[in-house]
Amino acid sequence: MIGYLYQCELALLELAERSWDDPAAEVRMEVLDDIEFLHGSGTPAELLQSKHRGEAGQLSETGKDFWRSVASWIDALKKLGNPGAESMPLLRLVTTQVATSGTFFYHLRRGPQRDVPAALTRMEEVAAAESPQTTADERKMFLELSPPQRYQFVDALVVSDGSPVMSDLDPSLAKAMGIRVNQQDAVLDQIKGWWYRVAVQLLERKDPTRRRASVSAQELLCRLDEVSDQFAGENLPITEELRRLTEAEIAAYDGDLVVAQMRWVGLRDRAIATYLRDYHHARAQRSEWLRTFKITVEGLSDYEQRLWDEWDHIFADLTDDLDDDSDEADKRTVGKDVLRQTMDKVADEPARLGSNTVGWVGRGTMHSLADRADSDDGPGWHPDFSSLCQNHTDEQEQ
Repeated sequence: MIGYLYQCELALLELAERSWDDPAAEVRMEVLDDIEFLHGSGTPAELLQSKHRGEAGQLSETGKDFWRSVASWIDALKKLGNPGAESMPLLRLVTTQVATSGTFFYHLRRGPQRDVPAALTRMEEVAAAESPQTTADERKMFLELSPPQRYQFVDALVVSDGSPVMSDLDPSLAKAMGIRVNQQDAVLDQIKGWWYRVAVQLLERKDPTRRRASVSAQELLCRLDEVSDQFAGENLPITEELRRLTEAEIAAYDGDLVVAQMRWVGLRDRAIATYLRDYHHARAQRSEWLRTFKITVEGLSDYEQRLWDEWDHIFADLTDDLDDDSDEADKRTVGKDVLRQTMDKVADEPARLGSNTVGWVGRGTMHSLADRADSDDGPGWHPDFSSLCQNHTDEQEQ
């Protein structure tokens, strides 16, 4: 079990380390290998096998871990069309065990001791031996490669031995992400919570709608900013210029639920146009934040949930005294109060905790939620918004 968790956290660590030099780097898991890294294309630039052993010990030249990794890489390379030297992905073994001097593992480490010809000679000797039978098939696969293919294969192979065990990964993660020591536990708790949800999506195979192909270093950096800013108080940039909407822009929203919600409580055109201005520009600003990785989809969802919660309290409080036989005028009056109090409240809610956000972003985002309101969960202004939303949906479908 620790091995599987190690694979997930190693992918996070490796992505964080790459983020300094290549924010566009992407990681995926369990497609062609345990972990794969892509750099600007759909073809993996690196295939990584992760091997975790609680008691480190020494790497065995005849061990199942390594030779099964060799077989896995050979299969993956066949699926990639047996790429040539220039397009050959890096084949990397990351292990908590240690390479002993004189073994082919030792010759395949990065550094001055790296010696591909010596490693190849020794690997061929081990592969040609009669035992052990537990790796006979895998060793045979290696020997069935042509001599040039074997050299190319070994030349692409890198052994990263002595990697930290699972319980020692946190300091490495904190260093790779540049997290301050006094914030390490709090920030890592939130980053890991997000990462494990992402990992489940990367590993999803049954439901394509819930699966994601990869995660970029840029997205990790964005999520790190979101979490770190809760402690640093950094604000999201406002790049959208607030202006009056043209009559044509206002008219384009006329059939939308956001406008219907305002008309149900008796708002006139002038007030509707003012709120539509917030709605229009907040949509554009949120889109810009997402596009430029200033906020993640998860961070935006957290913000919207906080806005919805403020509305829910106000709506429940103001509609509590209404009777079933309350007339429409009273309902509209209450609905306007729900709208106005909600707008006042959400204008002060920051898009990112610990930061400041201009009021029109909160008001406009609240109207975006009202535009896609669920007939059961809201948000809505009119006390009877549930039935009104359902009627509006039926009319739109007709």
